[in-house]
Amino acid sequence: MSGNLSHQTIQSPQQLDAYCRRLAAAGVIAFDTEFVSETTYRPVLCLIQVATEDEPPAIIDPFKLPSTKPFWDILASGDATVIAHAAREETRFCHRYGGRGIGKLFDTQLAAGFVGLDYPASLASLVQRLVGKSLPKGETRTDWSRRPLNRDQIRYAISDVTELVEMYRQLAEMLDARGRWEWLREETEIRQDKIIQSEMTGNWRKVSGSSGLKPRELEIVRQLWRWREDRARDLDRLPKRVLRDDLIIELAKRGSADVNKVRGIRGMERRHLQDQYQVIADTIARAMETPDDELPRRPRSKRRPVSPMLRQFISTSMACIARQQELSPSIMGNSDDVTEFLAHQMDPQPGDGESALMTGWRGEIVGRTLHRVLAGELAIRIDDLRDAQPLEFVET
Repeated sequence: MSGNLSHQTIQSPQQLDAYCRRLAAAGVIAFDTEFVSETTYRPVLCLIQVATEDEPPAIIDPFKLPSTKPFWDILASGDATVIAHAAREETRFCHRYGGRGIGKLFDTQLAAGFVGLDYPASLASLVQRLVGKSLPKGETRTDWSRRPLNRDQIRYAISDVTELVEMYRQLAEMLDARGRWEWLREETEIRQDKIIQSEMTGNWRKVSGSSGLKPRELEIVRQLWRWREDRARDLDRLPKRVLRDDLIIELAKRGSADVNKVRGIRGMERRHLQDQYQVIADTIARAMETPDDELPRRPRSKRRPVSPMLRQFISTSMACIARQQELSPSIMGNSDDVTEFLAHQMDPQPGDGESALMTGWRGEIVGRTLHRVLAGELAIRIDDLRDAQPLEFVET
């Protein structure tokens, strides 16, 4: 994997330990990963690219190392600012191999949204906008698990980190000017927590088609989902390639632990399922024996339905506030957040927590304003027809 490109190659535990000792003294660490995820239970980490202010970029090859934990320990320590772009998978890798999230993460994609740039913006578009450079193309379909890597692949991988430090500097200045650092830290922590929680627990309720099922059917879905996760992990295969969602739903609706009825469902004849009919039937049988008071239930909302016109009005108001605050509207919330906010405002229920739009930085800049609009304390009017943001909020 070597070449004439100006970079370091880390392929042995000794090289990794020496490199991590140097990283421990760095104030800023930029990194990215390459992985493949099309066929395995979890994405396979294939490459780690790292850049600092003081030495050439480094390529860490996980395939040549017994463990990459020393690197992830550096990122999790919180001693350095860690720069990454759209760091969802990077957070997962840090938790998986280091046991924790990234300590002091600066996500350039997220930061861009907090200073009014496009969100979510691709790395290439943000590099072009902030640094004025074009990233190399042509390796987006590379199988990063194959070795050796050629010069073009290495150049492509390194280019993903070489501009991150400069992007960080520029975005940091914009955050300083707007006083947005605390908002960014809060949102980064929220998102990392959600990613790690999902990594640890999964969510059987996300099985497509499960909405509207009866409690007993939901229990079958839950039990089959658990079986599928265990088997997918053992086989290192994508869960949906073990048993598709639509087959789980059909098995739940039929509610039969009869092996012949399991076998008779169209789609269950696939070769990889033929030796699993009895196991699947036994799993359904356990679900059928679950006591009624332990069955999962979907909470029935007693709230009044929210008017689509009101949802659209609040969404428009929210976008107006975002633009006035030099924030990307999509970072503030989506249609589900608006619906939740309106339900809490119009018809509060015992035990309700605050809606997302009323908590943290969102509550500070948008939730309280929208609450006053709904209470009739603020009105919206057209200020300037020719302006890109023609609306303004006025006291009633």
